[in-house]
Amino acid sequence: MSPSHILYSVLTYGVASNLTDWFFFGILFHNKYSAHPEVWRRTQGAGGEGKAIAWSTLISLLTIAGFICACSTFSIHGYKPTLEFSALIWIIAALPLTITNALFIKLHPLIVVSHSLGWLARLILAAVAVGFFLN
Repeated sequence: MSPSHILYSVLTYGVASNLTDWFFFGILFHNKYSAHPEVWRRTQGAGGEGKAIAWSTLISLLTIAGFICACSTFSIHGYKPTLEFSALIWIIAALPLTITNALFIKLHPLIVVSHSLGWLARLILAAVAVGFFLN
């Protein structure tokens, strides 16, 4: 696993995950975010949501970093094993956390669906990046 292949997988994941985040966490069911406006942060001041989006983008790189480390540690290589691993991570962590958060935070059910699908898309992108660049 060369450093350049790791960099390619991180960059590919970074660009692709930003597009999927934009779709699943911003566009899909966008009007449903207004169902409970008291839950969402008010954008006050000149920064708006830009600072939160920038931090979210940087933090999302932890997904690919952790995925690369886990695949390397457990010797998971190729598309099929990495896709299966991403589905298991989604079932083990992302899906239960998203649903549990929705039990305690007022969210429209379609927002929960879109966020769950967004996490699945992120993990599939990580699997594809690792399967393609790190074989």
